Amino acid sequence: MSRILYSLSGTDISRPFSPHCWKAAMALHHKGLEFDEKLLSFTEIPTVEGGVTKLVPLLRDEDTLVSDSFQIALYLEETYPFAPSLFGGEGGKAMARFVEGYSQSTIHPAISAIALMDIYNMVAPADQAHFRKTREAMFGKPLEEIFPDREGAIAAFPAKLQPLRHMLRSQPFIGGASPLFGDYIVFGALQWLKITTGSVHLPADDPALDWFERCLDLYNGLGRTVA
Repeated sequence: MSRILYSLSGTDISRPFSPHCWKAAMALHHKGLEFDEKLLSFTEIPTVEGGVTKLVPLLRDEDTLVSDSFQIALYLEETYPFAPSLFGGEGGKAMARFVEGYSQSTIHPAISAIALMDIYNMVAPADQAHFRKTREAMFGKPLEEIFPDREGAIAAFPAKLQPLRHMLRSQPFIGGASPLFGDYIVFGALQWLKITTGSVHLPADDPALDWFERCLDLYNGLGRTVA
């Protein structure tokens, strides 16, 4: 197949966990496009496609290479305009940028505080060395000391999704009656948390959890293929 999505996994290559790769995979399914997914470790990423990127997702579509999940979504929208829209118009693109900002500034840091050591334990020794080096350089302290209160982070996590709950009073998806790329942005974050820690750490009666379950069911239960 000429369409390949390069994604991230740990030692178990059946369990891709990157939130950004999940966004891209959901976007491809939304468009109804067939693709092969190639799972890479952290240290393998620079070895593919001539070292064009150090980060995934990376999409090869025939002779075109596109990195960054949002850029992949924009590329798919422009290249396949007759397939279902990921944004529903220019306003939807702007809305998705806001959702991305909310997710990466609020949800992602909260997940990192829970999942950091889980991620470290999922990857091979060479990738552990890479993960430790990059995160310790970023935070200026040993990996084990970056987020010392995991239980406190779990207790605080549900509050980070209050904007999502507020929206769900009016509609079933961020995209309205059906999901758009904005949904896949937040879904990717919660899928990252679920795969790395085994839970999304939300109460059973949480509307945000109900929304996540609906997203797991999309595309013949794509999100449920990774336990």
